[in-house]
Amino acid sequence: MREIILAGGCFWGLEELLRAQPGVTDTECGYCGGTVANPTYQNHDGHAEAVAITYDETKTNFRQLLNFFFQIHDPTTLNRQGNDIGASYRSTIFYANADELRVARDFIEIVNASKRWAKPVVTTLEPLGAEHGAAGKFWPAEAYHQDYLQKHPNGYTCHRMYCNSYI
Repeated sequence: MREIILAGGCFWGLEELLRAQPGVTDTECGYCGGTVANPTYQNHDGHAEAVAITYDETKTNFRQLLNFFFQIHDPTTLNRQGNDIGASYRSTIFYANADELRVARDFIEIVNASKRWAKPVVTTLEPLGAEHGAAGKFWPAEAYHQDYLQKHPNGYTCHRMYCNSYI
């Protein structure tokens, strides 16, 4: 099993769409990329609302998950998805190693080259790891955020299918 951490607006909708992807075995909402240790919904300065996705490498991979990620949110809006505005809702790929960084950079080039968006991708690439302090760690969100749209099927989401596959 491997893990990828992505942010692209409110974590509820992102989690709901990603959980249904082939090979995804688990999802968890949380915070990543900010300065606060042990962030909460009320205090997550600099952190993005993110989703940790655990996946089976025999059924999917990092690149395929990025392909889907770029289909379900607008990667060209800075610090915004739908009605959600602010750095918490930025588009970010959190990478764990040089290979993930390379694949993420390459995929952003694919998305930009596709010309499906009128503006260029603003998705940031942010490192994971203890050497990056609070910013480099995924912090699970409160229990009431987990599986939110499973518990509240008519709840708010800013995510939808914007386009078809890039690969």
